[in-house]
Amino acid sequence: MRGVAVHRVVVYVRPGLLPMELGIVHRLFGTAVDDAGRQLYSVLTCASEPGEVATDTDFSVNVAHGPDVLEAADTVVVPAAVEDYAPQERGRLAAPVRAALERIPATARMASICTGSFVLAAAGVLAGRRATTHWKSCAELAALYPEVDVDPDVLYTDDRGVLTSAGVAAGIDLCLHMIRDDHGAEVANTVARGTVVPPHREGGQAQYIDRPIRQADDSTTAAARTYALQRLGEPLTLEDLARQSAMSVRTLSRRFRQETGETPMQWLGRQRLDYARRLLERGDEPVDRVAALAGFGTGTAMRQHFREVLGVSPRAYRNTFRGGASLEST
Repeated sequence: MRGVAVHRVVVYVRPGLLPMELGIVHRLFGTAVDDAGRQLYSVLTCASEPGEVATDTDFSVNVAHGPDVLEAADTVVVPAAVEDYAPQERGRLAAPVRAALERIPATARMASICTGSFVLAAAGVLAGRRATTHWKSCAELAALYPEVDVDPDVLYTDDRGVLTSAGVAAGIDLCLHMIRDDHGAEVANTVARGTVVPPHREGGQAQYIDRPIRQADDSTTAAARTYALQRLGEPLTLEDLARQSAMSVRTLSRRFRQETGETPMQWLGRQRLDYARRLLERGDEPVDRVAALAGFGTGTAMRQHFREVLGVSPRAYRNTFRGGASLEST
């Protein structure tokens, strides 16, 4: 991987913050390193005034930085706070919060975790963009800000440099998505493995809303998923996967949806895409060969999949992460 300048992430916190959401950002971005072990991100926490900031627990956090550090931010993350769960008013922002947000450069990437999206909406950042928040608050966000395209059925959104996520756990998916976009699947997957979390859940995956608890003695799809991951380059059918878990195709499909939020073929396509991305980032195999190794069959099929999901060709994707011209055509 080519040398990359350290990217500054600033987390802007408010009184009543949820400590886990702050920890997510520091843990994930803070453990992203390049091939030489160099940090890819610096992560700072700031508040409208430096000092002790109350949380929604029985402990507070001591924030060393004031809002001035926002002026040099490459990415700003706004976690939720207790005040977000009270009834909201359109455009309501405390004066110190509004003043802090005004320090953020126009070039900075903006992101929110959970109901931090209300801050971005009140500041006008989400106008004309697709966004989400915790499913319990989506209706309120949509009613207060009709100019925002609120999607209650996704884990996170990414619309032209402004990102939002659903509940606390979706903040993990959001941060991994940003790392993946910045530095590729290999770096993001390494961060995920170190944190022992799934390396990739698509933003379009449904939020887990009022799901029934699966009984402990129910079978799972783990065997089918393990089987598929070991054979991504082979043609695989629903029948093949169902056989591995000793289920009917119908039962497998239902269980897959319950456990992953995706159909078996959606999940398989995502795994193949991730594998292809890693091959493009790390090796020099032609696109047709990468397509065969990842199970897409032909380069044409993989190019179409890349354009539909990522909006770029495999060649453009490789150039982004390799820094030079690739040999194959788009």
